Amino acid sequence: MERMILHSDINACYASIELLRHPELRGRPVAVGGEQELRHGIILAKDQMARAAGVRTGMTLWAARQQCPELTILPPDFDLYYDYSRRVRQVYADFTDRCEPFGMDECWLDMTGCVGHEDALQTAQAVRQRVLDATGLTVSVGVSWCKVIAKLGSDYRKPNAVTVIDRARFADMVWPLPVGSLLFAGRSSVRQLERLGIRTVGALAAADADMLRQRFGKSGVQLHAYANGYDPAPVHRVEDLPPPKSIGNSTTAPRDLICDRDVRIVLRKLCDCVARRLRHHDCRCQVVQLWLRGADFQSWDRQMVLPYPTQSGEELLKAVWTLYQREPDKRPFRSLGVRASELQIAQPDQISFFPETRQTERWERLERTMDRIQTRYGTGSICHALELQDTQLGSVQLIQ
Repeated sequence: MERMILHSDINACYASIELLRHPELRGRPVAVGGEQELRHGIILAKDQMARAAGVRTGMTLWAARQQCPELTILPPDFDLYYDYSRRVRQVYADFTDRCEPFGMDECWLDMTGCVGHEDALQTAQAVRQRVLDATGLTVSVGVSWCKVIAKLGSDYRKPNAVTVIDRARFADMVWPLPVGSLLFAGRSSVRQLERLGIRTVGALAAADADMLRQRFGKSGVQLHAYANGYDPAPVHRVEDLPPPKSIGNSTTAPRDLICDRDVRIVLRKLCDCVARRLRHHDCRCQVVQLWLRGADFQSWDRQMVLPYPTQSGEELLKAVWTLYQREPDKRPFRSLGVRASELQIAQPDQISFFPETRQTERWERLERTMDRIQTRYGTGSICHALELQDTQLGSVQLIQ
């Protein structure tokens, strides 16, 4: 039996959610962006009107306003976006339990065996309508026999559309598209392919696989398979998803960090965020990495192996603070980042009589309690006293 895969993508996710909260802005170009005074001055998302005016994700706020003077830029509210994402996935779960998220706004649904192939268009339209009725958001849905082509289908026609790409129409619909349309075809790969004269998906499909392997390694072989419509990857249930290889977060501070206290406040928030995600994935890390960028835009990173795996933000902070203290040049810093790697699935804790181990266990219990409070009342509902010493640094928002 041939598979039937749907890929559903919330149209202009952040901006669409903000328009639900601010209906008075409908009919005007709207974008979600950072706060320029906090040096987070780029566009994170934009609606269709802003896109048509030339506003692009990653564009500076200044450039976006030059491109579209009537643009309204709203600050991000990630707690709200996660709530809507959860509600949309609940709708998907009514159709199938084989539902794999791809970021906050995209999801694959495996409908194989749930409905017949002749009902593919009808099923995708039902998904689209149910999401609209339940949340007020529109989605674009692609339908095909594998994940990568279903994803291409959802991008094929937007917004609020359904596109079916079957084998009979695959070559006519997909091969004329630019090679960058394919999933995981990044800018660097696209530039190298174009130097070889490969500018369309069809040209990539016809290219020599051995040449692509020599030039690009495994990624070249993968892109060649995608261009020919071959992608056997299954749609994972959320509980069956493989654990991530690493978990990290970084931020640009609203002002230069000129002393140890400034650095420690931001590191505290970063470590807590990374640790919370570790606990969410039920993982512990064995290696922690610290990344810093100076006010002169010079950056460096250091890492260390922990004495034992952990998912505690306090333990992560101790490690990255040790790495920071080893740096002899305490220049003013602009950006910081923390990454946990060498992840392993958390095992039941073995009872220990060593005081340092028991202290770590107490910290983990405390932090899990904080997780529950933040889940119920929001990420700003509870914090460490250190963050209150500087309200500007302590209020820095991180993507959870």
